Amino acid sequence: MDIKLSENIRKFRKERRLTQEQLAEVLGVTTGAVHKWESGMSIPDITLIVEMADFFNTSVDVLLGYKMKDNHIKSTIERMEEMCRNSDREALTEAEKLLKKYPNSFAAVNACAGIYVFFGVGNGKEKECRRALELYEQARILIDQNTDPSISEETILGNMATVYLLIGEYEKAVDMLKKHNPNRMFSDNIGLIMALYLNKHKEAAPYLIQGVFSGYSTISNSILGYTAVLCAENKYSAAKKLIETVLDLIKGIFENNTISFVDKEYSMGYILLAAVSLKMGNKDEAKELIKKTVYHTKRFDSAPNYGVGKLNFDVPEDFTVISRDILGDSAKESVETMLKFINDPEINELWNSFYESEKENQSENTPSATN
Repeated sequence: MDIKLSENIRKFRKERRLTQEQLAEVLGVTTGAVHKWESGMSIPDITLIVEMADFFNTSVDVLLGYKMKDNHIKSTIERMEEMCRNSDREALTEAEKLLKKYPNSFAAVNACAGIYVFFGVGNGKEKECRRALELYEQARILIDQNTDPSISEETILGNMATVYLLIGEYEKAVDMLKKHNPNRMFSDNIGLIMALYLNKHKEAAPYLIQGVFSGYSTISNSILGYTAVLCAENKYSAAKKLIETVLDLIKGIFENNTISFVDKEYSMGYILLAAVSLKMGNKDEAKELIKKTVYHTKRFDSAPNYGVGKLNFDVPEDFTVISRDILGDSAKESVETMLKFINDPEINELWNSFYESEKENQSENTPSATN
């Protein structure tokens, strides 16, 4: 059994920015006693361990550093999830059995909270939702046990906000998400709840626009990344459809009447599409796409603007977004970085040829300049 009590007392004390003297005062012991605990020279009385766990807002298991073997927990969770797929409410009974056996296991508590949320969806399910909230609060206390990188305190809070939404406590859901919105991860949900349930349309707008940009970035990056996967598997037709989806998304969201970062987005999309077209044997199509790449590349580099410009729908007048990409400062640098990844001499030759031959002040009215 691997116990890490001394390490954890020191860790929790430092997290709360307490000296050994201050912790000793809280617990009614000597500074020397705390020093011995942290150095592993002695072990505190069980009543003091419980008191410390309560003071540090954690469980005794976590404070001790005891990691429970969870083979049984894992198999029970899998069985409960299968019951959920079949809408079998026996999963709730199984959840309570698991909680009685492993009340201080993060994996068990968090999973059982999810089971209660599953059965809490729909009218008249407040009992299940309230139980889910209790379990999520317990999971937050046990979060130090978590080993799943996809779960964090923020994701748990997001789940709790969803539960508040299910039981009609909209203000509480929004307030929770606003207070815990790292990197604007919950902006779309905040805006949606305010717009649909609270009729706070003006206040919702900035959050919803943030959600649009965040969603666009996620979809764009994911699709372009998966394009590389498909190309590696020689699935060029599927890759082409995905790139066209990104380009359609750009056209649907952003106006292109003024020079903006959107030109860089077009440049990268068109050069990828050109490469795929070339792989499919469509050289003439590839040439036209490279012309479009050159147009947007030179357009951006003639007057770099890292704002996204106007959108194809109304947004608050004071709302602005500045964007950068990791491929290069200029559009030309970004395209040529993409070409290094593509690693195809033929498309490199076409790019160099068209880039050098195209006129610097290419008109938007030429066929090659259209989107």
